[in-house]
Amino acid sequence: MPDSLGEKAKTGVKGLDDILSGGLSRRHVFLLEGTPGTGKTTIALQFLLEGAARSERCLYITLSETEEELRDGASSHGMEIGEQIEIYELVPPESLLDSDQQQSLLYSSDLELGETTKMIFEVLERVQPTRVVLDSLSEIRLLAQSSLRYRRQILALKHFFAKSGATVLLLDDMTTDVLDKTVHSVVHGVIHLEELAPNYGSERRRLRVVKYRGQSFRGGYHDFVIRTGGVQVFPRLRALEHRTAFPRTLLGSGVPELDGLLGGGVSRGSSTLLIGPAGTGKSLFALQFVIAAVERGEHAAIFVFDEELGLLFDRTRAMGIELEKLRDDGVIHIEQLDAAELSPGEFAQRVRHIVSDFKAKTVVIDSINGYQASMPEENALVLHMHELLQYLNRQGANTFLTVAQHGLVGDMKSPVDVTYLADTVILLRYFEAAGRVRRAVSVIKKRTGRHEESIREFKIGSNGLTVGKPLTGFQGVLKGVPTMVGSDAELLEIAADGRDGHS
Repeated sequence: MPDSLGEKAKTGVKGLDDILSGGLSRRHVFLLEGTPGTGKTTIALQFLLEGAARSERCLYITLSETEEELRDGASSHGMEIGEQIEIYELVPPESLLDSDQQQSLLYSSDLELGETTKMIFEVLERVQPTRVVLDSLSEIRLLAQSSLRYRRQILALKHFFAKSGATVLLLDDMTTDVLDKTVHSVVHGVIHLEELAPNYGSERRRLRVVKYRGQSFRGGYHDFVIRTGGVQVFPRLRALEHRTAFPRTLLGSGVPELDGLLGGGVSRGSSTLLIGPAGTGKSLFALQFVIAAVERGEHAAIFVFDEELGLLFDRTRAMGIELEKLRDDGVIHIEQLDAAELSPGEFAQRVRHIVSDFKAKTVVIDSINGYQASMPEENALVLHMHELLQYLNRQGANTFLTVAQHGLVGDMKSPVDVTYLADTVILLRYFEAAGRVRRAVSVIKKRTGRHEESIREFKIGSNGLTVGKPLTGFQGVLKGVPTMVGSDAELLEIAADGRDGHS
């Protein structure tokens, strides 16, 4: 059934109605603008199909595409244009195309503009639609030739549409005059579509609501994709809108020594950053908290940017962690992501879906380096990550992020500094002692309570992760090449430990 007069006309585009606070205000004219290929026609078809599903009479007036092209485009998305939608292919009268009938005293554009407007009015009176799409304004702008005539033509169309009571979507492909904002001041609302072409990877599309009279809306840019089935929009995440109450309990990792470093564990609803050079075991530390969450009866999610899932399953299986089985049992969601094909808005939407529907209480993002590859600007990365972490924290979920630093020992740098965003920062390092390369772990930050300030050695073996005693006999471990400050007995002990094959 049609929406009541007090309700808005839903667009039929997933995510767009959320941005528009419910849809388009009825009996008003809206502008959908964007360069060719940004998805205007697809959104327009979804808008009319939504109306048809509500038993509304719909009209598509096309000046730029043929009816056959429109139907083929709809079919490619699995859309079927039924009897509720009439496609009116507007073409100039044959007399205007006949050279023998051309008027010599008047410009042909004057006649064409008048005939075009008359034909639009006639089809509106005949069909009496509830929803109208006019594609596209560029043709009318070309016929008008001057800004004044173009504005008057748009005003005439607006007043006629107002009398008809239809909700109208005007399409503009911005191929004639990009700087002409004539329609912006006339219409009730403006939705702007953009397509970005990165140096590598697929194109990125985003939209922004430029104007919406008398209505609040979700501002800023929102990523969207065009896939089989139509356009899907990913509303920009605002953490302030998602706040829940939960107890701030401490959650352990299952490794007593690691929990000791963390002052008993990490607080529920907090974020933890695992930072260190490649191969130090950042993913394994995060998985330790995933396994602990499963043992508590909770669900967990792992988003992998850098590693092939098959290799991850084999590597963890050798340590006694059956990730693949846990996934098949439905207690862990594991997803491999391609940074070259993913926008940050879509990633945030996937995380939200897993937290709300799968009820994941532990989320691992491995790694920020891969996530950064999907971002055109570093500043935007920090802002997206800030909102995502705030959202997860307010849902009572624990987030574990990994960042691979450049280099192996000595002075190392991170590709992006997100340490100030995380509630807890765990630092992993290589160091050399007794002729062997070893690994050390320390907690350098924890907002939600006290933590151990010592540096401990840890080992990765067939039994998984083992954290040892504090390294009290060395200085400069975090630099990679420590110096002996303790007794000879401590050096002999660590050397003997290495000969036993535990390193």
